[in-house]
Amino acid sequence: MRIPNHIGIIPDGNRRWALNNGLKKEDGYDYGLKPGLELLRLAKNAGIKEITYYGFTMDNCKRPMIQQDAFKKACVDAIHIISSEGSSLLVVGNTQSQSFPKELLPYTKRTDINGGGIKVNFLVNYGWEWDVEHILTSANTGQSIQNKLHSSDISRIDLIIRWGNMRRLSGLLPIQSVYSDFYVVEEMWPDFHPNHFESALEWYDKQDVTLGG
Repeated sequence: MRIPNHIGIIPDGNRRWALNNGLKKEDGYDYGLKPGLELLRLAKNAGIKEITYYGFTMDNCKRPMIQQDAFKKACVDAIHIISSEGSSLLVVGNTQSQSFPKELLPYTKRTDINGGGIKVNFLVNYGWEWDVEHILTSANTGQSIQNKLHSSDISRIDLIIRWGNMRRLSGLLPIQSVYSDFYVVEEMWPDFHPNHFESALEWYDKQDVTLGG
């Protein structure tokens, strides 16, 4: 089976899941922590070299403060959980904003944890316009577009998997995702099951990847 080198994860549906289960919207984020760790272990076992989790965006910070506090806490907790695994961890996002959790500042430079291993990228307070702003302002015209990004240390994404049955990128790494295959899981993220990941890999193996050639 052809395995993607890099997968992007959009863990959507936490709030809808919470409402469907008689909870408040902000309560759904905590139920997405365990799936994140389970998926990381599956990816490592499958031989995937890099994984990017979409934590929260700058646009998400328009939501009520109680929800903002909940998803920020979930991101911090997720990083602490991931740090128990062997990985090379990087957090990418607008650190100049008050919405960026200061606890995550040490990880804004790639950090090998427990011997390193799979590259794990976590997008926190991320915005696609913020990411690409240096493309227009950089004076170094000989530099590649990739190197001008705030997310320059994140490689091209082969496969994006989105939970929650929505069919949009929501601004996820527009340069790195330009040739990504896109797989949608109907179930909400807290209802994660290993079969979702396995089905995505089987689907990807059948795609004709040409990168425009």
